[in-house]
Formats: sequence, C-alpha cells, structure tokens
Amino acid sequence: MAGTPTPSQVAARAEARAEVRAELRARGVGRPSPVAPATSGPRIGPEEVTGAQSIVRSLEEVGAEVVFGIPGGAILPTYDPLMDSERLRHILVRHEQGGGHAASGYAHATGRVGITMATSGPGATNLVTPLADAHMDSIPMVAITGQVGAAMIGTDAFQEADIVGITMPVTKHSYLVTDPDEIPRTIAEAFHIASTGRPGPVLVDIAKSAMQARTTFSWPQELQLPGYHPVTKPHAKQIKEAARLLATAKRPVLYVGGGVIRSGASDLLRRLVDLSGAPVVTTLMARGAVPDSHPQHLGMPGMHGTVPAVAALQKADLIFALGARFDDRVTGVLSSFAPHAAIVHADIDPAEIGKNRAVDVPIVGDLREVIGELLPELAREHDTHGLPDLEGWWRQVDEWRHTYPLGYTETADGLLAPQHVISRLGQITGPDAIYVAGVGQHQMWAAQFISYENPRTWINSGGLGTMGFSVPAAMGAKVGRPDATVWAIDGDGCFQMTNQELATCTINEIPIKVAIVNNSSLGMVRQWQTLFYESRYSNTDLHTGHGTARVPDFVKLADAYGCEGIRVEKASEVDDAIKRANEIDDRPVVVDFTVSRDAMVWPMVAAGVSNDDIQYARGISPAWDREE
Repeated sequence: MAGTPTPSQVAARAEARAEVRAELRARGVGRPSPVAPATSGPRIGPEEVTGAQSIVRSLEEVGAEVVFGIPGGAILPTYDPLMDSERLRHILVRHEQGGGHAASGYAHATGRVGITMATSGPGATNLVTPLADAHMDSIPMVAITGQVGAAMIGTDAFQEADIVGITMPVTKHSYLVTDPDEIPRTIAEAFHIASTGRPGPVLVDIAKSAMQARTTFSWPQELQLPGYHPVTKPHAKQIKEAARLLATAKRPVLYVGGGVIRSGASDLLRRLVDLSGAPVVTTLMARGAVPDSHPQHLGMPGMHGTVPAVAALQKADLIFALGARFDDRVTGVLSSFAPHAAIVHADIDPAEIGKNRAVDVPIVGDLREVIGELLPELAREHDTHGLPDLEGWWRQVDEWRHTYPLGYTETADGLLAPQHVISRLGQITGPDAIYVAGVGQHQMWAAQFISYENPRTWINSGGLGTMGFSVPAAMGAKVGRPDATVWAIDGDGCFQMTNQELATCTINEIPIKVAIVNNSSLGMVRQWQTLFYESRYSNTDLHTGHGTARVPDFVKLADAYGCEGIRVEKASEVDDAIKRANEIDDRPVVVDFTVSRDAMVWPMVAAGVSNDDIQYARGISPAWDREE
C-alpha cells in the first residue's frame, strides 16, 4: 500500500470491502461473539469440605491448569488438598516474584488467567511487583495468598501483613476472605473480574482459619457484581463518526496499543489496516498485532521507535488510537505531540479516554466489538464517497522509510554488536517462537530487530519496566505453550535478579532458552550516563564479562542449575550457538553473548523533550519535511 496505489492494490481494497459485507451478512452482526465466562453455571452440587479443599475445587471449576507458587505457614492448609488434585499442576518456584511473573508470562502467551499462590507476610509482599507489573500491562492474573487466622488479623501476628491494603492501588480488585462459605463465590468473581473488561490482576487473601474450617462447597449459579459492568458494545453514533473521519482524513495513522492483543482483535485489525489504506504503528505492547512484513506497518513509535513511526504521528491529521494509552514514552512532551491531529480513541477502559490527550471521538468498548462494527461502516463510507486519496501521504511516509531505516554500526572495541546478536536470533529462530524480554537496552533492541508476525509472540514488561521479568515470564510462557520455542532475551543485570528460576525450569522440565546480552553493565543506565551525565559511570559496572574475572561466570552458573551453558564472544560463533540452543529440547539453555558496552539504542527521544527532537543516531536529528 506504500506509495501510489497500484491497480492490484486498489482491487485488493475493494475485495476487502466485499469480504466484510459478505461476512457480516452471513453472521448477521458486525462483531465476533464474546467468550462465555468460565463461571457461567453450576457443575458441582453441595459437598462438605474444608475451606482449603474448597479453594482447590474452585480453581478446578474455573478451568485452571497450572499454579505457580511457594507454600508457607498461612497457606499450608491449601497445599495439602492441592497435592491430591488430578486437574491442577503446581510448579514450585524459587521466589514469589518469580511465581508472579511466571503467571504473567503464562497469561501473556495464552490469553488465559495466570495463577500464583503465596503465604502471608513476606510471601504476599513479594508479589507486589508482579501485581503492579500485570496491572500496568493489563494482564489477567489471580494471586491467592494465605493470611493469619481471622482472630489474629490486626494484632501484628507473626508474618501478618495487610496485603489487601498494600495491593489495592496495583490490582483490579482485592478480597479478604474470613468466611469459608465465601470461597467459591470469591474465586469465581476474581477470575471473572481478572479476565473481563480491561484485564488485570486480582488478589484473594484468605485467612488460615477459613481454610481449616468446615464448609459446604457449592459453585455459584450466577455472579452478583452490581458495581461491575464493563461496557463492551460501542455507541453506533461514535462508530459512524469515527468511520467518517478515517475515510476522509488526508494523513491518517492507526495507533495500535496492547489492548488489541488483549481483546483478541488482531485478525480484525489486519482487515481494518487493509481496508483503510492508512499507515499503522504498533506500540511496545502491541508488537505482533500487525505483521512487521505488512507494507503499511511503520514499526514502533515512541522514545526508541522508528523515525517513520514517530514522524507519521507528529504529522498526522488523524490519529486513530486502538487500545493505546497515549503514555509519555510514546508522546514525548504531550503539548507538542501530533499538534494538527484529530483524535479517535477506542478503549475498553473509559478512564483512559481523554486522560492524557483530548479526544474528538471517544469510543468505549471491547476492541473486537469496536473494529467489528467499524469495518462495515468504513466500507459504506468508501462505497458512498470513494477511496481516500492517500497518495501524497504515502509518498512522504515512504521517503522517511527510505531515508531513516533501522540500523546500527559496529562498535570500536571489536566486541559483538548486540543488535547483530538479536537480529540473528530472530532470523534463525523465526516468527513462530515466543520472545520474552527483560528491561533495558536489550528489550528495545529485541523490539526493534526481531520481526514479529503474530500476536502473543512478544512478551515484555512495558508499563512498569520490571528488571527480572524475563526468565520467570519465559518459564510461564513455555508452560502455557509447550510446543513453542521460547527465548528469554535478558541483560546481565536483569538476569541476576531472578535466575534462580532456572532451577525451577530444570526440575520441572521446562526447556526455555536464555540469551544474555552481556555488556557487563546496567546498559540503559550507562547510556543515559554517557548522554546526560558526561560519561560519569557511577555504579553501573557489573563485572560480568569483558575480561578474565567474571562475577558470576554465567556458563558455570548455567551448569550449576542443570542447564546447557554456552559462551559466545565472536561474530563467527553467533549463528552456530543459536542453532545449537534451538536443537536442545531436554533442558534449559543459557547463551552468554559478550557484547560491547558502548552500543546504544537509537533512534531516541530523550525524556522531557518533543518527538520533533528525535535523534536518529547520536548527534543526528532527522529533518523531515513539514508538510502542513
């Protein structure tokens, strides 16, 4: 679709319109049917059990498959009947944070609710970071924690912590259960809340006394949540106006966020992209929602986005946002973001609409519903008024793409270029694998230099930026999708925060692969020190490579955990190491790539400046044509 449309491309768009109309006639509606909740009816009659048995039966009833957790005193009553369950797999993690991130990785990869379990006090508080991470990135997760006995709550009992109060700001909802009769209803509600509307984490804190007491287990026939009614169906008038704007804009851009993947709307989105003919950008959380190979895809916008993606947003006359947040990493200085653009913003969460940027057409609804109803309306606009003339817009966009492609230069120290390592990893392993990044430079390079063709193949900590996310999240993703090759792409700093979960992987036969992009430093912090602190490298050297003293030696560490350890220091060794790792499927693999610490992530919009001031490389700022 780039450049002047060819006759075949015009015909393809006409065919797309015809397909939309035909499908709608066949279905009778403009959207897919929502998935029925797992809690839609009773399957188990009343039965005398303990509260702990009720927890296990409730998890079975919602269709849970796997629980990542660690036992402790307050949760111990539940671990006894859990041992007898034939439907639940429990994976004993090495740290509660690892269990939380594993549950998140499972949910990222599968779209199902991830489950983690911990005891009271420090066990529960160790889940705060994974809960906050899932909350920021809209990940469906249920955390079940033990609490001291009901009579002891508020007495500063041993290992007591007000985890409900602590987690209220970082969960979609938090429960405290002291009555064993309330366990089935509460767990049913927790899973429903976590997985509907805007997905997110829910905490269920259960007193030990409730687990030990006798109760009658009865699964609820319906849920009574009078204050919780997510709006899923968009307003028809807003859809019509949005279609009109998209059909008449001269410089439109589809701005796609992670909400498209959360809603399962990627297939519908691809049809919208084809039908609209507009450029599309996918945020860090939306990589894979539109194939990178699609000719209308400009890549990722934002602080380390592509120049064409950033420029297109800045020069657009219409931004059509789908499941995106207009967060600071995309907009730069908000007052200078896309100054001439009208805004259509569609999101399941009404609180996001207008939160950062004023909106001309707000659409509240599930994106499957929104796009499903938008497609026929846009087709009608085209039938009535003809296809929009985007030839001049695409000519400008293609000029940016030609002038400012993604790339990198070799480093002066002769060490591996990390961009080369990650690029070859994606090319050799392919688009069907799942890539799970930590946080920092390696995360940005993985988002830039691997081609994502499918949703749920890119997993990372976007909103919270949690170091230590990669290894346990990769573990959870592999458990959820055991047939997929799963690579954790981690930095040497992030890796050291949660690498103990390699023991979990080895013992439970979860053969993830870990690529450590080892620049012997906290890379992104060092980059900022180079650029903004006169190269004063205060406390960023990790001593993990670049010499004889490696603390730790990651290859030896991998061996200690029962993994295959491989070290790569030369460009000629990169391909063979990746191929060898891909062939090993009976144990985890750790590949330590010794890369240059001087490599930087470009392009870059520095914090606190306008997107107009993006740097294509150090000291080089694009001078894009300002066609008003």
